[in-house]
Amino acid sequence: MTAEVHGGVGLISIARPDRLNALTSQTTVELRDALLAMDARREVGAVVLRGEGRAFCAGADLEAGVGDTSFSDPVEAMQAGLRHGTDVIWAMRTIRQPVIAVVQGHAIGAGFALAAAADVRVIGPEAAFSAPFLRLGLTVGDLGLSWFLPRIIGLGRAAELFYSAGVIKADRAVEWGLATHVSADPLAEAMEYAAGVADFPSFGVQTSKDLINAGGSSGLREHLDAEARAQVIAGLTGAARRAMGRASERTTKKKSDQRP
Repeated sequence: MTAEVHGGVGLISIARPDRLNALTSQTTVELRDALLAMDARREVGAVVLRGEGRAFCAGADLEAGVGDTSFSDPVEAMQAGLRHGTDVIWAMRTIRQPVIAVVQGHAIGAGFALAAAADVRVIGPEAAFSAPFLRLGLTVGDLGLSWFLPRIIGLGRAAELFYSAGVIKADRAVEWGLATHVSADPLAEAMEYAAGVADFPSFGVQTSKDLINAGGSSGLREHLDAEARAQVIAGLTGAARRAMGRASERTTKKKSDQRP
C-alpha cells in the first residue's frame, strides 16, 4: 500500500500488481489505516483510490486465504479477516473526504465492493466489474456490495448480476449508472476531479458527504456485520471450500504456465 498527497488530493494505491491487487487480511488493515491517516490530514480535501498495474482489485487473495492467520479457529479467523474488510468500507464512508475510485481493468468480488463503496467511480475502457460469489459457494454479501450495488444500479439489475455470477463491462457500467462515462486516462481524470473537490471549502464538502450518507447509508454498519456473519457460514461449507480450492489451483496453474 502506498499513500501520497498531491496538493489537496490524497492518492492511495493498492500495490500488489503481481497479484492483480488481490486483498489479504494485512492489505485490508493497511488500506483502512491509509484512509484514516488521510482523514487526519486537514489539508486533504478528496481521496483517490486506485490499484497499481492492469487491475483495480481482483478480490480476496484465495492463495493467501481470506482469514486472519493470527487466529487458530477457522470461524474466528474468517470472521476477523472479514471484519478487517468491513472496517475499510466503513472508513471509506465515514472519513470526511469524498473517495474517488479509479477502476482500470478488473474489479472482482471484494474489489467490486471497494469500487461500489466509493463516492465516485472513474473507469477506463477495460474496466470490468465481476460478482462471482455464487460460483464459489459464497453469498453476495461481501464488504457491503449487497448494500451498495442495488442502490446504485437498481434492485432488478443487481439481482440479475448476482444470480448469474456475472460481469459488468465498461459500456454497461455507464448505461446502468455505475459510472458516468469511460475515460482514456481514468487516473488523470480522477486526480483532476478530486482537485476540483478539494478546492471547495471543506466544511461544505464534509457536511454534504454526511448528508449523502444519512440518505443512503443509514444502517450500513449493521448490514456489514450481517453480511460478514453470512459469509463466514457460507465460506466454511464444504462446497465453498472445494470451489475456492479449485479457483486457487487454477490461478496457481496459470502462473506456472506463464513462467518461461
